[in-house]
Amino acid sequence: MGRVIDIISDLGEGFGLYEAADDASIIELVSSASVACGFHAGDPRTMAKAVYEAIKKGVGVGAHPGFPDLLGFGRRNISVTPWEVKTDVLYQLGALEAFVRVAGGKLQHICPHGSLGDLSMVDRECATAMLEAVIEFDPSLIIVTQAGELERLAREKGMKVAKLIFADRAYNDDGTLVSRRNSNAVILNKDIVIDRCVRMVIEGKVETITGKEIAVEGESILIHGDTVGSLTLAKDIKAALIDRGVEIKKLADWL
Repeated sequence: MGRVIDIISDLGEGFGLYEAADDASIIELVSSASVACGFHAGDPRTMAKAVYEAIKKGVGVGAHPGFPDLLGFGRRNISVTPWEVKTDVLYQLGALEAFVRVAGGKLQHICPHGSLGDLSMVDRECATAMLEAVIEFDPSLIIVTQAGELERLAREKGMKVAKLIFADRAYNDDGTLVSRRNSNAVILNKDIVIDRCVRMVIEGKVETITGKEIAVEGESILIHGDTVGSLTLAKDIKAALIDRGVEIKKLADWL
């Protein structure tokens, strides 16, 4: 088998009348989608619309649970107990799965959002609580995350894991992402982003903010739908990868 990659995007991150991205157009370009579950963004109508469109197009649907933080878009640090993490994740999985099941699909993965995702990478108790929720809910779900505690624990438990690489986010020398508090956290030059994506997928390498070259690997490449020009960027990244012989598939079809 040649190189295969999953193109994934975060969807359903509007709320009420407010839309964060053109979900319908992004769905045409990606192979998987992580849908907000109502805590950091999303509401029943937004979730339903994203799920129904994704399943209709054969896109793999996953849960994108976050902290209960609509005002901060789930990016603020919140002090939580393991029990709160577990029950919040279960609540959000159940909410999204209802729409997926009614639409005739099956939940493919879970990808924690924002500060919850960051915490699960470094805090073993948080990662353990999250995995307890997933295992009790559906142990076949693929864990989509970055390197860290959640990844390590999931592998220890024999669960399927897909590591994320980021299309338009800058990397530090240690392989972590540059904080969004910094002005250079998101790369806006389209040509640079496309070249980086091809190199990350084909060569497994990326240049950091200091110019250092580091190894990077993953099964899913994340394209943020709310980045300026994201639709055009997604089209060009996908075309560039296909042109280099990379096959685009949702995780459930090959992982």
